[in-house]
Amino acid sequence: MNIEIEHEEDGRWIAEVPDLPGVMAYGQSQEEAISKAEALALRVLADRLEHGEEVPELRDVFTVPT
Repeated sequence: MNIEIEHEEDGRWIAEVPDLPGVMAYGQSQEEAISKAEALALRVLADRLEHGEEVPELRDVFTVPT
């Protein structure tokens, strides 16, 4: 998943995962914003899995031998 980052006028950084609506995070540094966005993206994906929703982003990550 791609992460887009921007430097705000107030000095903060914002990182967003466009493939997951609502996943964006601020940080005092670029690294902090990216780290927070990654953690939030993983929480969103985990929540979807727990609720039985399809998570196409993970389709190629896990395999089950048949």
